[in-house]
Amino acid sequence: MKKRKGLKAELQEQTQRFSLVLIWSIVCFFVLLIAVFLAIGLVFLLVRLNVFKGVPQEIRMSNFVLILILTSAVMGWALVLLIGKIPLIPINRFVNGLNSLAAGNFKTRISYKGLLGHSHTFQEITESFNKLAKELESTEMLRSDFINNFSHEFKTPIVSIAGFAKLLKKENLTDEQRKQYLEAIEEESMRLAYMATNILNLTKIENQEILTDITQFNLSEQVRFAVLLLEEKWVKKNIDLQLDFDEYMVEANEELLKQVWINLVDNAVKFSPRGGTVSLDIREMGGSFLVSVSNGGQGIPADKQKMIFRKFYQADESHAQEGNGIGLAIVKKIVDLHDGKVSFASENGLTVFTVELPKKQWF
Repeated sequence: MKKRKGLKAELQEQTQRFSLVLIWSIVCFFVLLIAVFLAIGLVFLLVRLNVFKGVPQEIRMSNFVLILILTSAVMGWALVLLIGKIPLIPINRFVNGLNSLAAGNFKTRISYKGLLGHSHTFQEITESFNKLAKELESTEMLRSDFINNFSHEFKTPIVSIAGFAKLLKKENLTDEQRKQYLEAIEEESMRLAYMATNILNLTKIENQEILTDITQFNLSEQVRFAVLLLEEKWVKKNIDLQLDFDEYMVEANEELLKQVWINLVDNAVKFSPRGGTVSLDIREMGGSFLVSVSNGGQGIPADKQKMIFRKFYQADESHAQEGNGIGLAIVKKIVDLHDGKVSFASENGLTVFTVELPKKQWF
């Protein structure tokens, strides 16, 4: 049914675009017709004025045909030159808009009024252009924010490492102080390594179009392993972890899928209040598994929910929480590679991310 509707919409779109070509062809035909009638009228006027008086019949006919051809050509060219500017106006507007985007002015928008504004084809052109401009503007804003935020995120641990390293040079430090400083340096170093790894992972995954290295493994065990890797974080916040699921086997890229659970659990722990609860659940539904990760807290603001899967985007503009807006972009790309879906719901102080994952990968 959907395929039939899609074919019907495509046929309707082709018909509407063909109608635009047909209208332009009719306009050109009438221009040519007007040029011919004007030429005939001019020649008829010359005859009435006895311009050809005294000229032999044979020469008169050849002159008549020659004048008719030349007049038609000149008048046709003049009319096309004048009228041709009219259809070029919307094209020029479109090209000027593209040039403006290419120059970096992503606030550029185009619109057509009058008859063109009611044409489906020009409505589609307007909508597509403005959507492109809006996406470029959003991407540029995210890129700019990312550079600023990521520079800050990198600078903070580097400054900390340098500061603690300077303190370690002092000779009157106790063993306890040295231990604390070394632990701080280790923690900040791991933070830098984590950020760099996320950037490299995102770049690698974005360039990957085909899923490879597919094996069968225990999905439940992999989720539990991701929770254990983040033990230090959830223990530090006194988070109550609730894992309620049976054992399930799945066919997937084990290394890639591990990043999905690490990022989702890390986000859940990060945005949970101290002493809060994070729940993980795996359910079987037809030929898929549904893996849910939920946490309490403030939730995701409604006006920012559409953008959370964009790379470099951070819903927490205050940057009170650690992060660089890459984790969820990685999650979505990996799930897409597995022909799965990732969705979320955030309301009444509860945020739930759900990954729908096929049990088997078909080729």
